[in-house]
Amino acid sequence: MLTFLIIGVFLAVLVAGVWLYIRSLDGQQKTAIKDSINGIFVRAEGKGRFRRQPAFETDYLRDYPALRQIEENYEVIREECDGLMEAREKLVPMASLGSYTAGETHTAQWTTLMFKSGEFIEDNCKLAPRTADILRKVPGVYTAFFSVIEPHQHIPAHYGYFKGFLRYHLGVKVPRNNEDECCWIRVNASPADNAADDKTLIDKGERYYWHDGEGVMFDDTFMHEAANESDEVRVVLFLDVARRMPWHLDLFNRLILFIIHREGSVRGIREAARIRS
Repeated sequence: MLTFLIIGVFLAVLVAGVWLYIRSLDGQQKTAIKDSINGIFVRAEGKGRFRRQPAFETDYLRDYPALRQIEENYEVIREECDGLMEAREKLVPMASLGSYTAGETHTAQWTTLMFKSGEFIEDNCKLAPRTADILRKVPGVYTAFFSVIEPHQHIPAHYGYFKGFLRYHLGVKVPRNNEDECCWIRVNASPADNAADDKTLIDKGERYYWHDGEGVMFDDTFMHEAANESDEVRVVLFLDVARRMPWHLDLFNRLILFIIHREGSVRGIREAARIRS
């Protein structure tokens, strides 16, 4: 018992110290630290400490069984989404969330109702309360929002920001259930292509076509792009889920995420994402 108490105190002091240190850094320094942490995970992945993801994973419920709750409640989520789409001009542009999304993605007409960024945004949750209640029951979710892409929009190739997540998409409102394959996301999972940092290589990636009520997972730190080439709005439920890792890497990851989501820029994202009546 004493041993666990000592470990707990040590971790609390460590987290507090790291948090205070990060608060003192500028944006460029924080990015450098994030890149260093990603480098730790990339090396661990390369050594086989956890599985490298394919471009797309559809058989994910064994490792992330709690996501079944979301899929089983698709009709509820769709109903609330349909109501929101009647006044979607009130949604927040992704570009206004600053560092959360890559700058090159800001050219697209892409908006959101964000439920959670480390913490739930309660004002937003009131706009789709049943969906928010479902999300509260799913452990390991750090980011959750409706991702809304207007017709004839393309989100250019870019890289995600953190290797400690896997990204989950649930097709919520897909035009004509994608029978014409107009709504898609493409991921290039090749290590060599990603290391080259040449975004033209996205053309070598694999496409996934969203469907209503169906989920998919991928590693968003791989080069990826997305498009809605239809004449209607496209909505997916977008989650960042803590990646399954060995216990020591998982503990490190959770500590980092605990600190990150209390950092000023992330608090700023929550405030910018709040929909005001």
